Amino acid sequence: MTIATLHPGVYVTEIPSGVRAITGVATSITAFIGPTRWGPEDEPKVVNGFTEFERLFGGLWPRSPLSFAVRSFFLNGGGVAIIVRLTNNAVRSTLDLGSLQLEASGGGVWGDDLTATVATDAANVSADVASRIGVAVTDLFTLTVSYSPPESEGGRREEVFRNLTMIDSPRNVRDVLEAESDLVRVVVTPPTVPPAPPPARPAPATVGADGGDDGTPPDDAAYTNRGLPALDTVDLFNLLCIPPPSFDLDTSTPVYGAAAAYCRLRRAMLLIDPPASMTVDNAGDTIEDLGLPADAARNAALYFPRLKQPDPTAENRLKLFVPCGAVAGVMARTDAARGVWKAPAGIDAGVAGVADLERNLTDGEQDRLNPIAVNCMRSFPIIGRVVWGARTLRGADILADEWKYVPVRRLALYIEESLYRGTQWVVFEPNDEPLWAQIRLNLGAFMQNLFRQGAFEGTSPREAYFVKCDAETTTANDRNLGRVNILVGFAPLRPAEFVILQIQQIARAEA
Repeated sequence: MTIATLHPGVYVTEIPSGVRAITGVATSITAFIGPTRWGPEDEPKVVNGFTEFERLFGGLWPRSPLSFAVRSFFLNGGGVAIIVRLTNNAVRSTLDLGSLQLEASGGGVWGDDLTATVATDAANVSADVASRIGVAVTDLFTLTVSYSPPESEGGRREEVFRNLTMIDSPRNVRDVLEAESDLVRVVVTPPTVPPAPPPARPAPATVGADGGDDGTPPDDAAYTNRGLPALDTVDLFNLLCIPPPSFDLDTSTPVYGAAAAYCRLRRAMLLIDPPASMTVDNAGDTIEDLGLPADAARNAALYFPRLKQPDPTAENRLKLFVPCGAVAGVMARTDAARGVWKAPAGIDAGVAGVADLERNLTDGEQDRLNPIAVNCMRSFPIIGRVVWGARTLRGADILADEWKYVPVRRLALYIEESLYRGTQWVVFEPNDEPLWAQIRLNLGAFMQNLFRQGAFEGTSPREAYFVKCDAETTTANDRNLGRVNILVGFAPLRPAEFVILQIQQIARAEA
C-alpha cells in the first residue's frame, strides 16, 4: 500500500494481519422427513425442543412414527431438529365465514377440530388502528381461531388476531394469518379482470371446520420428489432420519438409496432403521437389498433392533419404535460432551426412554452382525440399553474400507464442511505465495485447535495433521487456470472396538 507523503511528519497505517479464523460448523443438526399430525407441508421447519414440535406439528400422533422418533431425539440429548412434513392426498378442512373463507394450515382431519369466531363490536376493534392504516373502523374485525381436539389427544390452542381487515393494508387478514397463524390460512381465490372490489368484513359468527382428510401414507415419490428436495433450502444438517411412513410399513430401499446419495452431496450421515422383518439370520440380505454404492454407503449406518417404548397415545402400553431418533439424540449428546470424533457408542451411550429392546442380542449374535456392519443396540445389567456399535455401511470386515467407522467419517465431514465455509474468502484473491501463506496460517490454526482437543492420533502436530498449499500443490498451469490447490491431511482416532486383556499367572520359585 503506497502512502502519499506530502508533508514532513509521521504517517500511521494499519496492515491486515491475514488472520481469518475458521469456525467449526454444528455436528448434530438432525433432519426428519415423514408425516405428522399437522403443520406446513413440504417445507422444512427448525424446532429446538419437543414443545416447539408439538406447537408446529401436533406432537405425538398414532399415525406418525416420525413424531415418536423426534420425541426420542430430544429425550436422548438432541438439540436442533429440522422437520419436513409429508402428506399424500391430504385434504384441508375449510371454514365458511361468508365473505371470509378459511382453510386449515395443512391437510388432515385434525382441522375438523378448528372453530373460528368473528367479532366486530367496539370492544374488539380500535379506531386508532383504523386511522393509522387508513381504513374505516367499520372495516375492522377480530378473528379468534380455536383448536379443540379430543381430551385424549391434548394440544388445545387458541389464536386471537385483532383489528384485521379485508382491505389491502398492513392488517390485511390474508397477510397477517400467513405470517402469524399456525392453524389457518385464507383461501386464495383467482383474481378477476377487472379487479373486484374488496369483500366486506365478515359478519359476527362462530363456525366450525369440516372436510379434512389425512389421505394415505406418503409413497416413495413423496420422499424422493418432495421430501429430500425440501432440504435444499436448509443451510446445514448433519444427520438424516426417515422413519417409516406408518407403523405397518417400512421405509423402502429406493427411498434409502436416494437419501444416502443426497447425504453424500450434503456431507451428512443417514441413520437407517431395520425393517420389521429383519433378524440376525437375514441381516446380510437386508444390507444387500439396500444396494448402496460405496460412496453413499460411507455416509450411512444401520442400527438394530427396534426399541420397545411406552406409547402415551395408547395408555403407555409398550410398542415397537424405530431407533433412528434415539441414535441421533445419542450422537448429539456425545458430540456435546466429547466431540464428533468420539464414537457414539459404549456404556456412556445409554438410550433414554426405552423399556426394552425388540430382541436382546447375545454376544454370539453380535459376533455375526458386527463383521457385516450392523450396529447393535444391547441391553446389559446395571448399564441398561446402550448403542453398542459404530460402523458405517462400508464397515464390513471384508471391505477393509478407510471409512469403516462412524466417528472417523463424521469427523471428516465436519472438517470438510468447516473448511469449505471457512475458505470462501479465498475466491478471487491474488493467487501467489502471500495468499498461500494466509491459507496455511488459518487452516493450520483450525487443525491445531482440533489436535489440542484430542481429535487426532499422534503426540505432535506433525504426526497428527498437515496443511499444504504452495508452489508444489499449485503449479504455474494451475495458476493460469485460476486454481489454488489446498491439501489437508489428518490422522483420525479409530475407536477401541476390541479390548484384549492378556493375563498371566506368575509362578513363584520355591524358597
